Amino acid sequence: MPLSNLNSLTPTQAQEALFHCCGSQKWVSLMMEDFPFVSIEVLYEKAIANWYEACQQADWLEAFGHHPKIGGLAELEQKFAETAAWASEEQGAVKKASRAVLEALAAGNEAYEAQMGFIFIVCATGKSAPEMRQLLEDRLQNSREEEIRVAMGEQCKITLLRLNKLLEHSPNNRSQLTTHVLDTSIGKPGRAITIRLKAFEAGQWQTIAQGATDADGRIGDLLPPGKILSPNNYQMVFDTGDYFEKNGITGFYPEVEIQFTVVDDSHYHVPLLINPYGYSTYRGS
Repeated sequence: MPLSNLNSLTPTQAQEALFHCCGSQKWVSLMMEDFPFVSIEVLYEKAIANWYEACQQADWLEAFGHHPKIGGLAELEQKFAETAAWASEEQGAVKKASRAVLEALAAGNEAYEAQMGFIFIVCATGKSAPEMRQLLEDRLQNSREEEIRVAMGEQCKITLLRLNKLLEHSPNNRSQLTTHVLDTSIGKPGRAITIRLKAFEAGQWQTIAQGATDADGRIGDLLPPGKILSPNNYQMVFDTGDYFEKNGITGFYPEVEIQFTVVDDSHYHVPLLINPYGYSTYRGS
């Protein structure tokens, strides 16, 4: 529905529509403080600010609980009937996966939930089942505190996608921070390389977002669209050791860590040129 249609709903109806986008009662209540919305831009700004700045861990976990497990598609018509159409579309790539991959995802989900205490949350749109399996296995290496931060970022991406569908809107979906990995030894993109974005918090580097490069060696959605990093120093960690091992190459660098400084709300592109015995980086555009 267009924004005018959303604004024409009763408060109860508007709350229900927003709750389908994000299953956190506090987030919905905060959003309703600005209802009716003066513009789509304001609605999106509030959606992100309320999620990151006003909601807390209990609210994030509540929203996680309103998702089906990735790969657990049979639950869509049962527990999550109201968002089944959206979730089924978001997990479309999983439905095309082999039984072996689905079984691996199911087993990984069980291990993840047992370890973290909540289900695996990932913005699945555009990702294949093998890609999600890699992300799940990689994120099992994080601490629970890191995973809550990563998962809440993924939830924000999902919320924004659902708002897009609700409002029939197509905004700029680019992350403020992007990267591109090129393996200069073969002249091809560095595919399926896990990348962790870290911030220095509580005296140590903590993962706050995570992803893996696509077939073109890129990650375009490391952060939710519209999410702006606070001015500070950050670190991107590239799992180059795993990449070289999977490709049968003896590499010198198990990881590449790139520290950089964010000073404003402009776009930051941090590419990596890698080979088994050297690497370089620069600020791209």
